[in-house]
Amino acid sequence: MTGCCAPGPLPGGQPEPGRAAAVPPVPPGRPAASRAGRAARPHRGMVLIPGGPFLMGTDAPDSVAADGEHPVREVFVPDFCIDAKAVTNAQFASFAKATGYRTDAERYGWSFVFHQFVGDEAAARVMDARVPEAPWWLPVQGASWRAPEGPGSDFSARQNHPVVHVSWSDAQAYAAWAGKRLPTEAEWEKAARGGLVQARFPWGDDLTPRGAHRCNIWQGRFPTLNTGDDGFAGTAPVSAYRPNRFGLYNMAGNVWEWCADWFSPDWHAEAHEQTRRDPRGPASGLGRVLRGGSYLCHASYCNRYRVAARTMSTPESTTGHIGIRCAADPPAATA
Repeated sequence: MTGCCAPGPLPGGQPEPGRAAAVPPVPPGRPAASRAGRAARPHRGMVLIPGGPFLMGTDAPDSVAADGEHPVREVFVPDFCIDAKAVTNAQFASFAKATGYRTDAERYGWSFVFHQFVGDEAAARVMDARVPEAPWWLPVQGASWRAPEGPGSDFSARQNHPVVHVSWSDAQAYAAWAGKRLPTEAEWEKAARGGLVQARFPWGDDLTPRGAHRCNIWQGRFPTLNTGDDGFAGTAPVSAYRPNRFGLYNMAGNVWEWCADWFSPDWHAEAHEQTRRDPRGPASGLGRVLRGGSYLCHASYCNRYRVAARTMSTPESTTGHIGIRCAADPPAATA
């Protein structure tokens, strides 16, 4: 997938030595979370989502067939917990301080930044490479979660904004430290729907009910004019806008969120136990699933802020609009 969703690889491959092309497939099954991290209370700030069947996917006319949004199918998911909010810069900073962890973007020395956010200092560090299908993504040396727009920027005034420039591997590492895991794609969609049946968005079918903005997406003309009518041109705080009926914030827009699954446009099309009961995705794939859309989504170009929409990126990819939301198994029952 390319465009505002995920820029994809640069022509001729990645420009930095050592940037991996992929990671080995993980065995099928619910991803396990390591409890070796600091989190004594992993369920703090999480919402318990009751298990049961729900209708996943969409056959709506504006669905993206190539993404595999269809067919609508009944999927069963057992009880699980999910973060009410995306992981913040402050939370990720605590992780990095406690563990000394360096993200893929920090190790490789660069990440993708949206062109309008590249300031004068960062402009001098733009690498001589472009993604032809998405020229608005600029590879900037020094861009990372610590410097979201590259040199001359930092996250200090955005402690409660979602962390960005994190790869799937980074997300996995953070989740394990927190005593959590990444959600499966089915868990993510069940949670995002908030108990609504086949609604377009986490709150219903109207993008702006009664004229009120309910998510952080692009307004104006992509990719040159963003009016910011929803209050934000870039990321918004993780608690911005009203939550859905499950109490989950920003399940549409703001930042894309990594899921545990490998991406396939058709693995789920065939109905059988593996695809309909607590599905965990195929055993391998070209990239990992991303859900939710971002502040760059716009109906004229990328309407993937719909609750059934999906995309993917390679596990090592990092950009200024991809973040993390963790899941966990429910707390063990006490006698």
